[in-house]
Amino acid sequence: MNIVCIIPARMESTRFPGKPMHKINGLPMIERVYRNVKKNPILSDVVVATCNKEIFNHINLIGGEAVMTSKKHKRASDRSYEALKKIEKKNKKKYEIVVMVQGDEPMVHPDMINEAVKPMLKDRKIKVLNLMGNIKNKKEFLDPNCIKVVCDKKLNAMYFSRSALPFLKFKKGQNIKKQVCIIPFRRDFLITYNSLKPTILEKIESIDMLRVLENGFEVKMAKTKHFTQAVDTKSDALKVAKLIRRK
Repeated sequence: MNIVCIIPARMESTRFPGKPMHKINGLPMIERVYRNVKKNPILSDVVVATCNKEIFNHINLIGGEAVMTSKKHKRASDRSYEALKKIEKKNKKKYEIVVMVQGDEPMVHPDMINEAVKPMLKDRKIKVLNLMGNIKNKKEFLDPNCIKVVCDKKLNAMYFSRSALPFLKFKKGQNIKKQVCIIPFRRDFLITYNSLKPTILEKIESIDMLRVLENGFEVKMAKTKHFTQAVDTKSDALKVAKLIRRK
C-alpha cells in the first residue's frame, strides 16, 4: 500500500510569523517535523507542502522533497489536497492513504504515524482519523490554541472547539482530550473534503475537521501514548526546546 505523509507549512502565521523556520535547539521547526516523520518505515514518501520559497528551498537543501502550493489556502487539508495532485503526477503513482502532519508539531514521534494509520488498515470504513492526547492542566484547557475534542462511546468525534469543552470546568482525572494534528485521510475522502465548501462552524472555530462533521461524515479518534506539544507561539517554542533537551 502506498502511504504518503504531507506536511503543510506556511510562514504567514498570525500568532507567530515565520514559525516553520524558527530554530528549536539549532534546527528549523519544519526540518524537525520532516526528519521525525521520515523515520517511519510504513511511509512511501514524505513531502512538505508550502507556499513559501524559503521553506521549499530549505527542505530541498537537506535532501527532502517539497512542493509549492497556492497562497490562497486557509486550511491545511486544502493545501494537502493540492500537494497530493502534484506529488502523484510527479511520482507517477496513487496513494491510498494521505497522512497530514502539521508543520508545527516538532515533537511528533515516528510511532504516532502507526497509531493513526493502523486503525484505518483494520477498518476500511474509516474515512479520516485524528489522534488525540490528554489535556494536562487548566491552563491548557482554557487555551484557545489547544483544540479540545469530545467523542462518543465508539470514539467518533462529536465536536471540536477552541473553547473549553465540555463545560467551563477542569479537574485532574477527567480525561479531557485535545486534538493532535496527525490526520490520515483515505485518498478519495481527501478529494471529497476538498470538493465541500467551507462550513460555518469550520470558519468560526478555524478547525478543518468541522467541515467533515457539518457535512454528516464521521471523524474517528485514536489515542496516542506519546506526549507532544504543538507550537502556536514563541513561548510554545521555548517550552518545546526545553522538553527536547530533557529527552
